[in-house]
Amino acid sequence: MDKKQYRHELKFLLSEKQAEILKDRLAFLMEIDTNSVNQDHTYFIRSLYFDDVYDTAYYEKVDGVEKREKYRIRIYNLDDSFIRLERKEKNRDLTYKKQEKISKEECLDFLAGNFDNIDLQKGSLLSEFAMKRRLQQIRPSVIVDYKRLAYTYPIEDTRITFDSMICSGKFNDNLFCEDLDASPVLEPGEVVLEVKFNNAIPSHIASVLRSIPMIRQAVSKFALCREKKEV
Repeated sequence: MDKKQYRHELKFLLSEKQAEILKDRLAFLMEIDTNSVNQDHTYFIRSLYFDDVYDTAYYEKVDGVEKREKYRIRIYNLDDSFIRLERKEKNRDLTYKKQEKISKEECLDFLAGNFDNIDLQKGSLLSEFAMKRRLQQIRPSVIVDYKRLAYTYPIEDTRITFDSMICSGKFNDNLFCEDLDASPVLEPGEVVLEVKFNNAIPSHIASVLRSIPMIRQAVSKFALCREKKEV
């Protein structure tokens, strides 16, 4: 069994002006993520998050529980040919993500609670999640939509992302809905910055990040969208 590779994940809430300055400076040092499809180098992410009947994942985040996990199904640019099931674990400032590609048919069967047509291969993430769905009554919680611009750098597998237009799918858990009724969760112009790396941020990238005054915050798109759903 492979040893888990935990990574550091730092989050900040920026103004649009701060974000644009950082983007311009990082563009000289890092590469644009290959998932980018738009002229502005962004791509669209939709995640369907899951929780149990007690909203354990949500309340553990709100209460600041150091060790926690959550499950989500994610698509990019509303393309149903590439669907990924993910389990994200959090241990203080460290994160670990296990992911597995699934087909649209498997996704729809899973969401419908029909496991007869799913090959629940032992050890697969889908098999694990199906068991938890049965035993812990895990069900869809909220859809999170946003636009992402991502920069990558090979040393320390450094990844810096700018997430904007974050919206909560309030009344619809249909992952593939193209006209989802979604509501913004941040103030106009606010951007979530995420900095991810293995052990240490390369010094020249760290210098650029320090050039902009910003305060680290425990920003959770899942929690923000979950709260918005109840409004």
